[in-house]
Amino acid sequence: QVQLVESGGGLVQPGGSLRLSCSASGSVFSINRMGWYRQAPGKQRESVAGITPGGFHNYADSVKGRFTISRDNAKNTAHLQMNSLKPEDTAVYYCYYQSLVPKGEQYWGQGTQVTVSS
Repeated sequence: QVQLVESGGGLVQPGGSLRLSCSASGSVFSINRMGWYRQAPGKQRESVAGITPGGFHNYADSVKGRFTISRDNAKNTAHLQMNSLKPEDTAVYYCYYQSLVPKGEQYWGQGTQVTVSS
């Protein structure tokens, strides 16, 4: 089992910044992918960003150039720096972890609310 604890999020004005963090503990394998999905009211959950220990990362087109994902492998922690936030970024953000070697199931954090509003 893997436990994920998320922090960060909150209310910010358009153009502002927030930083999300996600720490994994338990049966964590070193070769894994961590990242975030988000879900806005009435919409499907969508991938935001993901990163592997080697630094390979991916971003949704809607956040490229504004969001930056990073990780601290020694601490099994990932961070999502969100800049130039827009009202359409408002959603519950869910951190995830998935072991790649060996291939394992995906685990989810409890979710954190991000609200972008003036």
